[in-house]
Amino acid sequence: MCGISGIFQFDQRFARPDISLMTDAIRHRGPDAEGVYKDECVSLGHRRLSIIDLSDAANQPFEDASGRYVIVFNGEIYNYREVKRELTSHHFRTNSDTEVILAAFKEWGVEGVQKLKGMFVFVIWDRQDKKMYLFRDRMGVKPLYYYLTNEFFLFSSEIRGVLASGIVPGKLDRSALIDYFSFQSFSFPDSPVTDVKQLEAGTWMEISAGRVEKRKYWTLGESQPQGLQLDKKTVHSQIRDLFSKAVERRLVSDVPVGAFLSGGIDSSAVVAMMAEHTTPVTFNISFEEEGFDESGYAALIARKYSTDHHEIRLTNKDFLNEIELALDAMDSPSADGINTYVVSKAIRNAGLKVALSGIGGDELFAGYPFFKTAKQIQDSRFWLDLFKPVRKLGGSLASMSSSPKMQRIASMMKENNLDVATLYPHLRRIITPEYLSRFSHLDAGVETGVEATLSSVGTAIQKLPILSQVSVCEYLGYTQNTLLKDADQMSMAVALEVREPFFDHDLISYVLSVPDALKYPTFPKSLLVESLGDALPAEIVHRKKQGFLFPWPVWMRNELRAFCTSRIEDICKRDFIQRDVVLDWWKRFLKGDKHIRWTEMWMLVVLEHWLTRNRIS
Repeated sequence: MCGISGIFQFDQRFARPDISLMTDAIRHRGPDAEGVYKDECVSLGHRRLSIIDLSDAANQPFEDASGRYVIVFNGEIYNYREVKRELTSHHFRTNSDTEVILAAFKEWGVEGVQKLKGMFVFVIWDRQDKKMYLFRDRMGVKPLYYYLTNEFFLFSSEIRGVLASGIVPGKLDRSALIDYFSFQSFSFPDSPVTDVKQLEAGTWMEISAGRVEKRKYWTLGESQPQGLQLDKKTVHSQIRDLFSKAVERRLVSDVPVGAFLSGGIDSSAVVAMMAEHTTPVTFNISFEEEGFDESGYAALIARKYSTDHHEIRLTNKDFLNEIELALDAMDSPSADGINTYVVSKAIRNAGLKVALSGIGGDELFAGYPFFKTAKQIQDSRFWLDLFKPVRKLGGSLASMSSSPKMQRIASMMKENNLDVATLYPHLRRIITPEYLSRFSHLDAGVETGVEATLSSVGTAIQKLPILSQVSVCEYLGYTQNTLLKDADQMSMAVALEVREPFFDHDLISYVLSVPDALKYPTFPKSLLVESLGDALPAEIVHRKKQGFLFPWPVWMRNELRAFCTSRIEDICKRDFIQRDVVLDWWKRFLKGDKHIRWTEMWMLVVLEHWLTRNRIS
């Protein structure tokens, strides 16, 4: 796991900045080593967090023996040993996965990426043909941002690396703010900075002077396994096998690998599968407040699997002390993610570099309430379409409500088309267009990035079962734009590599093919639980779902009041905010007005903190 940056100079009259400026900005991603490559038109930079082959020989940028190709790579290739065995004509100088990627590219060209299983972004420079190739993993676990002009192409693992070059204007992309306020993060392909784009998951790009080619090499939901047997017993057996292999792959490392263990279904499932291959080292973050402390459940799993268990106790004060540091660590603004920073930092301070996480289980096994809601709507489509005029009238009446929840329901009722891809944005939306137009000058009625992405795949995913359609929408919406982005930026801020077995593409492809009748959650994530047999105790499966339910409204009115007030006042000076409305809402919020949600206020605080810290105008 690392951080990468680079500049490809098309026009020799353009003065290339020092690549070290970019690598210095992302040094937190790789504190173990730094490397730079330069030639007449390209500069590549790398910061290394040493996980596989700890020797200096595996440092990057890495050149092949001929000197034709140079690679910088962020991530891990879990099956690199298997791929290496296929490359019998290559003489390897290291035991690194980096060298295997480069050899695979030399052997099979861009199609070599199909052989790789892992989380990755890698960039290969072909010195002979003067071409640059960029590849991003199938699920978008690892990020890549880029900026393109007629003079140069620039990329980095983080936005701050792009900005540190000094040649990219730090100008806010106002149109991208619609997605931030709607879904709490910035959606593909945009970023908070004008003309700084995100490379799409499952995509490769070829760059040469005057030419850019971008192609998908893997599409979510299209790569279905062939010859499936979907009887219940076979499905359970296949899922258990695929999940066990997904976990086993992610144990590949030359440093110790631990696991987050919250005591919930997903993290417990990961630990159960780890125990088939090793003695797990587990970490639980416990709290004094009984309302969201899960340490007892984590201890139950730790005892069942005889893990080397570590309980790290945090108080509200500990958490409050980390909030500003967590906000400083954000590479892209997000209303979520602070919890990940606190947990990651605690585990990194305990001495680990790598930890497995259970995130992704809800998205794959219908763990959220809106999976059932979407299924119920689709099962009622005949009647909802038959009485469409009545439905739309009801939606118009419901839209008069000031409640954001009622406004979301109203917007769904007024839709002509009730397919999953159309409904999903309404189910996930935090701030409705009507509500956004009340406190901003943004064009709240325009299509969001999430809506555009789902519109482009809406017809294609209809061949999938309904619950799987929701999963695909969730992957293309909240998961890639918020969950995975937060997991990366918050863990890498403290140089911790997080690996997520539930985002294994073989597992995902199979589970997306499973019929709703087998996947419908008759109890929490029942398909996963039943597939794992007796691996999970009943106390874990059938307990009330908990989580990081911190008292944000209380903190914002008390311990964080001055911090929040300062940023609310500053964002009100920006021309896209309706100053008087927001200041009035903040005053009402501080007085305890229940009609003003803390969520909207916090999103404004986070955004302003990020804009100021990164000097975005």
